[in-house]
Formats: sequence, C-alpha cells, structure tokens
Amino acid sequence: MATDKKTKLKARLPRGLVDRGPGDIAATQRMIDTIRAVYEHYGFDPVETPAIEYTEALGKFLPDQDRPNEGVFSFQDDDEQWLSLRYDLTAPLARHVAENFQHIALPYRTYRYGWVFRNEKPGPGRFRQFMQFDADTVGSASPAADAEICMMAADTMEALGISRGSYVVKVNNRKVLDGVLEAIGLGGPENAGRRLTVLRAIDKLDRLGVEGVRQLLGDGRKDESGDFTKGAGLGPEAIEAVVSSIVPGQADPQLAENATAKAGIDELAAIETLVKAAGYGDGRIVIDRSVVRGLEYYTGPVFEVELLLDTKDEKGRPVRFGSVGGGGRYDGLVSRFRGEPVPATGFSIGVSRLQAALQLIGRIDTTPAPGPVVVTVFDRARLADYQAMVARLRAAGIRSELYLGNPKNMGNQLKYADRRKSPCVVIQGSDEKAAGQVQIKDLIEGAKAAAAIASNQEWRESRPAQFAVAEDRLVEAVREVLDRHGVRWG
Repeated sequence: MATDKKTKLKARLPRGLVDRGPGDIAATQRMIDTIRAVYEHYGFDPVETPAIEYTEALGKFLPDQDRPNEGVFSFQDDDEQWLSLRYDLTAPLARHVAENFQHIALPYRTYRYGWVFRNEKPGPGRFRQFMQFDADTVGSASPAADAEICMMAADTMEALGISRGSYVVKVNNRKVLDGVLEAIGLGGPENAGRRLTVLRAIDKLDRLGVEGVRQLLGDGRKDESGDFTKGAGLGPEAIEAVVSSIVPGQADPQLAENATAKAGIDELAAIETLVKAAGYGDGRIVIDRSVVRGLEYYTGPVFEVELLLDTKDEKGRPVRFGSVGGGGRYDGLVSRFRGEPVPATGFSIGVSRLQAALQLIGRIDTTPAPGPVVVTVFDRARLADYQAMVARLRAAGIRSELYLGNPKNMGNQLKYADRRKSPCVVIQGSDEKAAGQVQIKDLIEGAKAAAAIASNQEWRESRPAQFAVAEDRLVEAVREVLDRHGVRWG
C-alpha cells in the first residue's frame, strides 16, 4: 500500500537576517571590548535594558507612526498590551531613566550595547537585526556634553584602527533645519508627519544625492527595484529652501533671522570652540549642515561618523561606506515620562555595519580562534581513561574535548580535529598505555599529512609532527605546543 510522503521542511532564513559563525562572533566581541574601553575611559558606566518594551514607551517616536507593527516588530501579550522589539537603544534608556529617576545621579553617563530590530525592507547592508553600541549623557544641557560625545566618537574610531583622515565626525544642529521648516509652514505638532518625511529625505543625501532628495521632498521617488517611496509633497520653492540649507556653499543667509535657526547656529559655534580647545579641530570633527538624522526625537546638535575610505566589494564594484554611527541631543525623550525638562545627548555606533566595513578593507580579523585540544579514542574499552585526560586538561585551563564520534577510524578523528582547527590531539593506544606514555600530535605542523592516514595500522607506520611524553607530563606537553604557536590556553 502506498504511503503519503511527508513534506520536508525547508531550512531557510527570513530576509534581512544572517547566521554568524565563530570568526564573526569573535571579531564582534573584540570590537565591543575596544569600544567599551574608550567609553569607560571617558567615565561612562554600563546599563542593560531588555529587547522588548511597551509600544507606548516608544510612542510617536516609532520609525513608522501609522501602525504599531510598521517599522518595528510588535505583538500583543495576554493582557492585550502592545509590546515591541526595540528599534534602537535610546528610547529604552529614556524609559529606564524616567523609571529610576530618584536613584540615578545626574548627569548620568552610561553606555550599553545589543541587538535592535527594524521591520523595514531589507537590502544590501540593510538588516532587520543589527547591533548597536550607545553612550549617553542624561541631565546636562551643556554644549560640553555634546562636544565630548563627538570627541569620544573620534577616539573610538582610532581605537578600532581607523586612522585620521579616514573618518570624520560631522556635526549639525536640528534647530537650524527646524527654522527652515518653520519658515516654509511646517512648524507645529500638526505637521509632525511631514517633517519626519522631510528629515528622512535629507538623511539619504549621501546615498541618493541632491536630485534624489529633491524627489523625496516633492512627490516621491522610484528606486532601482521599481518600488515607489511617497514624498513630503513640498512645492518647488519649499524644496529649494530645504536644499539650500543642507548643501555646502548654498546656506541661506536669512537663517540667522529665524530665532530657532540662530539658536542652533550659536550652539554649533560653542561646540566648535570646545572641540578645538581639546585638540580636535584638525579635521576630525567638522560642522556639516547636511547632517539631520532620520528620527524626530532629536532637538539640537546631531552627529554622524562617516568613513572616508573607498574600496571595492567581492564583485569589484566601488563601495563608499558612509555613516557608521550617529546620534544627537534629545531633550524631550525622557521628559515625556517625567513632565519636566530632562536634557540628554548621546551617540550610537552601528557595530554590525562598521564591522562589515572594517572586514571589507582588511582592518578586522574574522579568522576563528584555534579550536580545542582533541583527545582521541584509540580503544573504545578505555573511554574512562580518555575522559580522565580531558578532565586533567580542562582543570589546567586548557580548552579540550573528547572525540565523541565513531572511533573506528583514526584518520576520521584527525580530520575532525583539523576541521575544528585544533592545535593538537592526544593519542594513547595500548602500547603507549603499557609504557606510561601519550602521543601528542601537533596539527599546526602536520595537518596536511593527517588527511592521508586512514587506519590505525597506517597511524603506527607514519606519525608526522608527533612526539611521545610521559603520561604525567600530558598537561605540560600540551601547554608547550600551545605556547609554541601563540595559542592562549588559560
């Protein structure tokens, strides 16, 4: 009788997500350690917030305001409360500060890192899950707090191996653009949606150019895939007023006549004075009127770190990395919970994006670390002896494992150790046991020869890069191999 075939589940990842291996994970951890060291050098302390927040805590600052599951990933709990995966690390910090306000010493200098999630269309270099590393100062309205964030961003780039001249920290002030938007009739809460569309259009200047921004400020733009993005619907004069305020050399001199814009210009001058006094006025930190940032919660100075390196991707196409981090002042975010002014400023490094850039230009090593020492199984009846060897190695702080596959073929055990990038293996057959010895095979020296060995008989006849030691010197001998090749063992 025929039976129905079961449908086999297809193994696949959702678009915009990636699996990560040991090399990438190790490289990320090294980056995190480096960034943390710089932030702590500036006096910032860690805090950790969960990946899920009440959607209302994100409020009008959602990337897309129309629906709670647009722009962010949202769901309802059993109490029918809307919850969302965090789309950045700033909104959760604002909630944390407001909730713990009485126990926090202000100004509060803090950092945190973790995964954030965007329910947006994925594309090249644009993921639905990515890592950020933030630093924020809450409770200070001083321009010195903004200047310090910019200096710390510059120091972080250099600590990560990006030389001066290969990056720039660009600074602007949202008040300057707010003055322009007021002048063209987009002031007030009733125009919040159109203002956000304008901001996002300007934020794409480095990628789309002036003409692409003009299209997004007007009726809209169709991208290379044919998808159409609706624009802000501004008229020709309004579009030119916005463009003239962001394009270098085209700034409108009438900006200084608008009180909001003038306040922004004065704040930029104060930041410029401070960074120059600290020795950062050598092109590392510059005033750039094209920087706006794409979220509406910014209220004053805004910053971006741009890589100036040009390279080519794996297909030989030119690549310009652009922004790998940004932030700014958000004086109204904590105040939503408190009902009182709580100034704040901060900066976020896009760890995932920056790592991809550093990897492409060869500034970061994603080679996996050496694997564990493998204790092979020569005789199934002596598993307890081999397990005891592994325990001795682990007790000495040496990363090690017992081969758990089919031990019939010694060659397969060695090939397994090669695939695990093991620096060496431990072997003890009956002859070695009787003599009170173990064999240590240095795989870094003899990996190529191992592939030709298919049986225990061949192993007895050919033992490349291998030596015998007394069993009671097992730990010492393995340490010598690891030290010889610079492998950390404890």
